[in-house]
Amino acid sequence: MSSQSGEQKMQWAIRHMPILSSVAERFEKEQPFAGLNIVIALHLEAKTANLACVMLRGGAKVAITASNPITTQDDVAQALAERGVTVFAKRGETPAEYKEYFGNVLATKPNLLIDDGGDLVNAVHFEHPELLPAIVGACEETTTGITRDRALARAGKLSFPIIGVNEGLCKHLFDNRFGTGQSAWDGILRTTNMNIAGRVVVVAGYGWVGKGVAMRARGLGAQVVVTEVDPVKSVEAHMEGYQVMPMLEAARIGEIFITCTGNVKVITKEHFGVMKDGAILCNAGHFDIEVDVQHLRNKDPQHHEVRHNIEEYASGGKHFYVLGEGRLVNLACADGHPIEIMDLTFALQALSAEYLVRHQESLPNELINVPETIDDMASRAFLASRGLSIDTLTEEQREYLGSY
Repeated sequence: MSSQSGEQKMQWAIRHMPILSSVAERFEKEQPFAGLNIVIALHLEAKTANLACVMLRGGAKVAITASNPITTQDDVAQALAERGVTVFAKRGETPAEYKEYFGNVLATKPNLLIDDGGDLVNAVHFEHPELLPAIVGACEETTTGITRDRALARAGKLSFPIIGVNEGLCKHLFDNRFGTGQSAWDGILRTTNMNIAGRVVVVAGYGWVGKGVAMRARGLGAQVVVTEVDPVKSVEAHMEGYQVMPMLEAARIGEIFITCTGNVKVITKEHFGVMKDGAILCNAGHFDIEVDVQHLRNKDPQHHEVRHNIEEYASGGKHFYVLGEGRLVNLACADGHPIEIMDLTFALQALSAEYLVRHQESLPNELINVPETIDDMASRAFLASRGLSIDTLTEEQREYLGSY
């Protein structure tokens, strides 16, 4: 692939990212990151590339690597490098290369981190602690990363403030639900080319990601089963009209399985043992740990790719099909979230990074929520970009809400 095709992808994306574009224009004038080194670990595709360019326009020196070994689009990586960003990423990284590239970007001595999954934050704390004094803070994109960062803070080992961008309302309400809901199915559909209507789809986990995936499965005509460990979320799924049952029961009837939990070994050998021949398995969580693909590899060392991004495994006289190596199906098998969704999310990232820099003297070394002002700013900008207007409270209404 050429850098020209990557540049075309970036140009197409930025045309549909009005919020991030307006942030970039302000950053170019105000230079909030002048003199700072920013290191980014995200899925390196066109929308992410535009975020990197926004930070560049804000005065930073930017280095980027991939937060997943198989989600980089090489043409975009080339185009981004030609724009002046230091890039260490390629599609199909080995585990050794993945670690090496993290070391390469961290060698730029970052002052600010933009992380996806917690690997950057983990690396500076445990592999490169000499970098900690210079780091102002970090922004974390995902539920998985926030879980790891929260554990680090709980242990008293967090050495700088982290804004949990995933906790922002404009992130999890829209990105996790509507973004993943659409993009996961985009990956499944373009990879399998199969009809979904009438099939039994099992969604593991009913957080915001699971809600979005289940909603879009229903829209495609699937019979949707939800598995959960949380009783409240299970009630919610039931009230939404989905079948709710343990995974071992769901495994007997499911045809397509999508894990959305952020946890380890959600689908294991005991589930494979009762699954139907031809079951399709994929993952919408951050790491490739939710479906125990390693067990299938051990059972069938001769497994092979039967179609691009589909691996066939033989086990117990049956065949199972794993999409995208059990990694993020929306990015391993497609282009990730819709552009407009990431416009909101990356605006939160950029504004949160600016907030860390402007308030670095007063922020504690804790996991911090996205400030309400940033959520408000981003949501109002989104409405304006769609030509939408809303009501405002009258003075009488304000007084009523403040009365007792």
